[in-house]
Amino acid sequence: MNLLNLIWLVPLSVVVSIMINHLADTLPIVRKITSLPICIECHQPLGLLRYISFKACPHCQTKPGNRRFLLPILFIITYVLLFLFPPEYSGFFPSLIIVTFLYLVFIIDLEHRLILHSVSIFGAILFTILGLYLNGWQKTILGGVIGFLLMYGLYLFGILFSKWMAKKRGEMLDEVALGYGDVNLTAILGLLLGWPRIAVLLFFTILLGGIFSAVYMVILKFRKRYELFTPIPYAPFLIISALILLYISTPN
Repeated sequence: MNLLNLIWLVPLSVVVSIMINHLADTLPIVRKITSLPICIECHQPLGLLRYISFKACPHCQTKPGNRRFLLPILFIITYVLLFLFPPEYSGFFPSLIIVTFLYLVFIIDLEHRLILHSVSIFGAILFTILGLYLNGWQKTILGGVIGFLLMYGLYLFGILFSKWMAKKRGEMLDEVALGYGDVNLTAILGLLLGWPRIAVLLFFTILLGGIFSAVYMVILKFRKRYELFTPIPYAPFLIISALILLYISTPN
């Protein structure tokens, strides 16, 4: 790697990480893009300099969370690795765009168990453009449609299964196996990866989700904290599977 590339790559990754931190803090609260960051506790505006210098909120004295510190480091590592080892399928610059968007979705879903409609709409537009460039219109549209239908079928099955278990146990269940945001995210990833890659993505997702759930269940049982139907965010497994697909796929 030419070290001169660090002159623009590292500052770019830091600036983008600040933007993603800002969006991850504000979008779940106000549901729109704001010009200034806000405090995640009191929801009051923070000055940009205060935000990027990791100072406490002047209104409620809440200190920034660990994500604010860690994300710039993660972005620097991610962008450098993408530059050194770009996926053959998508190349360096499209991969930067893909991974940056997926970081945002991952963070919001992990922290709030929420995939916002505004983020999904933006992702659908963005990944349609990238999908047309990478796969052509037929595979792109087919990937989006089939991805949506397959995950929507699993979503409906999850609802029916939850209702059946609630009736069997004689109690209400507030959680379902999948959220509708997971359906939208699968459709978005289908637009990016096209058909038949979206089917492979769902295979990896179910496999990774099953392995994680089994390990998580064993850990909770060992700690005597296990509860039936403990909710687990599903979007991270979709995103991890998508990143795997980027690297094992070859250009059309």
